[in-house]
Amino acid sequence: MYRLFVAIDLPEEIKNAVEGIAGRDLAGARWVPREQLHLTLRFIGDADEKIFQSAKNALASVRGTPLFLTMKGVGHFPPVREPRVLWVGMEESGYLRDLQNKIEQSLINAGIAADERSFSPHITIARLRETPLAEVASLEETHRQFSAGPFPVEEFYLYSSSLTREGAIHRREAAYRL
Repeated sequence: MYRLFVAIDLPEEIKNAVEGIAGRDLAGARWVPREQLHLTLRFIGDADEKIFQSAKNALASVRGTPLFLTMKGVGHFPPVREPRVLWVGMEESGYLRDLQNKIEQSLINAGIAADERSFSPHITIARLRETPLAEVASLEETHRQFSAGPFPVEEFYLYSSSLTREGAIHRREAAYRL
């Protein structure tokens, strides 16, 4: 059994910029390890071997052109309840939305159920547990002007993820050039 997602990896200089936010003293924060920072284009979820192969083959049909992305702003999910995720946002990009739509459509064509959530491009930098909203708001205000990039994107990846007591372990299953 696989737990799958499609993502864009971040270059080292972007990870360095994110580390300027990550690791701050924030009660209840579990910071995402540097090597796992990525931009999720589509979470597929649990998949057997047949779905894994279907997804892998479908993604190979996605065509696109290389693009540039810029990270911008810091926020949290959910926006009106107790914060659970701290994220760095992305500057709006029609090229990114087009790529994500092509990925979504290829997976649907392969028989994988459509994602019911709308695409909200972000990089998860911490998972929060009982973190006071005031602390999150203070960190967000401190980094309100955060921006990093632009950085080039020339490929995307299919990943599998295994959940362990120490956190998720990601494994790159396939790479797709734009």
